[in-house]
Amino acid sequence: MSPQAIQITIFVFVTALIGFLTYLKCRGQGHRSANQNREYFLAGGGLSWIFVAGSITLTNLSTDQLVGMNGNQMALLALWEIAAVVGLIILAKVFLPVYYKNKCTTTTELLEQRYQSKHIRAVIGFLFFLGSALIYMPAQLYGGSLFMKTMFNVDIPLMYIATVFAIVGAIYAVFGGLRAVAVSDTYSGVLLLGMAILIVVMALIAVDFDFSGIPKERLTLIGDNDSPIPWHTLLTGMIFIQMFYWGTNQVITQRAMAAPNLKEAQKGVYAAATIRFLIVPAIIVVPGIIAFKLYGDIGDATYGRIVGDVLPVWLSGIFAAAMAAAVLTSFNSNLNSATALYVCDIHEPYINSDINVPVLSGWVTVILTALALALVPIYAQAESIINLLQQLYGLWSMPVLSIFIVGLLFKNVDAKAGIIAVIFGVFLYGSLTFEFSPIHHPFGLHYIHLMFFTLICCVALALIVNRVVFGKRASLIGKESENEGVEAVAQS
Repeated sequence: MSPQAIQITIFVFVTALIGFLTYLKCRGQGHRSANQNREYFLAGGGLSWIFVAGSITLTNLSTDQLVGMNGNQMALLALWEIAAVVGLIILAKVFLPVYYKNKCTTTTELLEQRYQSKHIRAVIGFLFFLGSALIYMPAQLYGGSLFMKTMFNVDIPLMYIATVFAIVGAIYAVFGGLRAVAVSDTYSGVLLLGMAILIVVMALIAVDFDFSGIPKERLTLIGDNDSPIPWHTLLTGMIFIQMFYWGTNQVITQRAMAAPNLKEAQKGVYAAATIRFLIVPAIIVVPGIIAFKLYGDIGDATYGRIVGDVLPVWLSGIFAAAMAAAVLTSFNSNLNSATALYVCDIHEPYINSDINVPVLSGWVTVILTALALALVPIYAQAESIINLLQQLYGLWSMPVLSIFIVGLLFKNVDAKAGIIAVIFGVFLYGSLTFEFSPIHHPFGLHYIHLMFFTLICCVALALIVNRVVFGKRASLIGKESENEGVEAVAQS
């Protein structure tokens, strides 16, 4: 048997094994909850902290991380993962208690309760929906397909590989719901993390632990003004990017909201934060840096190249299976979350509340899968997939976060003021960051700074419009409660 045949045989076997183990774990557990939405989108509230941690970790850690960040071939990208620990802690301590108190199925349901309006929930849910459909899912299909093509060194059109990923991922999402997604995430995550650590060790051995000859700007954690992460961006937009992604993003928080109770959910999030701090930074930068020494600047092809070179044939087949599982689970996680947003935030409130959730979800999944595949060629033209993704985040991340901040901190804010601020923020950030705009990157500011600027403008506009246009005076929740208490004492 040829080396390539051995690779592919092991790959198919391990991939099938993960699917079989997932089936064994999930069978007979599909009808714990009478609520169709809760059962299909929150696994009936039956995920233990282990599966919460595993699903959060692998939903985020996919090819757009391993391929994209290693593709930058510099240590600086580790700052994204270190900052993510702060975001996860904020999720556990700030957002999760509120989500569980309000029994939310989607993060946007909290907005409906805070603003007393289904319309603001629908607007924000639609933005999240578009983010998954137009950005996350096609990027994951592209990154995973590129990795497989590079690692196996096969002359197959990228779209053929992407199509296989899309079909298999859609099957998981349609027939298993969140429960199957989370279980397969966890099994795949253990395998992927173990193999990724092995890649780091073997890559270090390949250069005898010698980093000489690598430019110092690729080894530093203090970025200058021309680097992907200038050091001063850590003081402005970075923390809010993490707050948005880990605290309000349906794809991530959905896993944490699927635990039986708040304490179990927080345990899972803390476990995910520990993995993020101890393991993830090394695996997303060290192989890329070493690849620069071995091959030079080869961009997004870096990770597949070094994995194919340092691993023996039989191990590379196992690693390919782990990566394929990571692609599938990240893709179907986005599918499941986007479907939840459409069903719960748009279809039920505006079209028909009496529906068969699994059937409707299946049709939505098919449409989203076809759209993601159609967009793969666009992402194939990107110079750096991870930098493109981070820039696109700002289109909706800071406007959306601003409305969560206003909703959590203030009372008596009209929902229409929030919607106006969100729409304004999307156009503002696009005008500030995309090259076709006449005010593109004012004063040479980095896009992370511009995200922070967008956030401040959106919060301010929401409060100003609320007061000037709708005649309502917003008040801090804590301050209002204190004033009410003083009035109650005075009256008594």
